[in-house]
Amino acid sequence: MMDLILFYIGLGLTIIGGVLDIIASIGFFRLKDFYMRLHAATVGTIGGGFYPLIGLAIVALSLDVDIYFKAYMSGVCLIVAVLIALGTPAGSHILARAAYHSGEAKPIVTVDRLREDRG
Repeated sequence: MMDLILFYIGLGLTIIGGVLDIIASIGFFRLKDFYMRLHAATVGTIGGGFYPLIGLAIVALSLDVDIYFKAYMSGVCLIVAVLIALGTPAGSHILARAAYHSGEAKPIVTVDRLREDRG
């Protein structure tokens, strides 16, 4: 019974990740500003990569197979999910900062604190 509950929780997280990926891809093409598109790409990476990996780790724990296979599959999924969760915000921040400093993507803002800090 517990295996079935874990399976459906993992399946739900995987489906939520797929839906978030679809929403992010629509947002990536519909949004006009570079920074908004970057936000949509980040939502797609976290929502479409992190949540399905957590879901697959839970599904792997619910399978009726050898314990070593369960531990291996869930461990790999969790390690990759942690790497995605740590790397995506840093990478998107670096991209946004580089685009701002190069002048290629001008933000649509009324107050620009970053420009004020640079002097």
